[in-house]
Amino acid sequence: WYRVHGRHDLPWRKTRDPYRIFVSELMLQQTQVERVIFQYADFIKKFPTVHRCAHAPLAEIVIAWKGLGYNRRALYMKRAAEIIVRDYRGKFPKDYEALRALPGIGDYTARAIQTFAWGMSNVFIETNIRRVFLHEFFPDANGVTDAMIFSVIQKTLPKKHIRKWYGALMDYGALA
Repeated sequence: WYRVHGRHDLPWRKTRDPYRIFVSELMLQQTQVERVIFQYADFIKKFPTVHRCAHAPLAEIVIAWKGLGYNRRALYMKRAAEIIVRDYRGKFPKDYEALRALPGIGDYTARAIQTFAWGMSNVFIETNIRRVFLHEFFPDANGVTDAMIFSVIQKTLPKKHIRKWYGALMDYGALA
């Protein structure tokens, strides 16, 4: 299904750069993919590296963010970029706890960055993934918790191609 119907043209799926994945993940929080695609391309043109983002005036970041809503995410991005440049010499930390400590990065975002940038095998849930697992594994159940879904995801994680697997889940779940 994914080979035929997947959204392979999404720009953040064509990179392993943790900064660009971070930008996409923050933009995609509570914002539809269609709105993010154009903003993402423009943002990356203006701020192509974590260094450029860290050293840019906050006002420029917020202007580039316009149209995505929740401007605090732009502030988080700027603060996180500053910390990465200052404390990690411009290299995104691979460690989960270090990622979680950065502004704007929660559990899902930390695990998504690890998975999409470095191919780490993580269990994480977002809206579309939840939708797929509810439909396929809990079709008539009520009160399904994230812990229950996590357990099933853990059992179904592939040994290879983790990025494609999550991309397929997200795309399939987006149909519902």
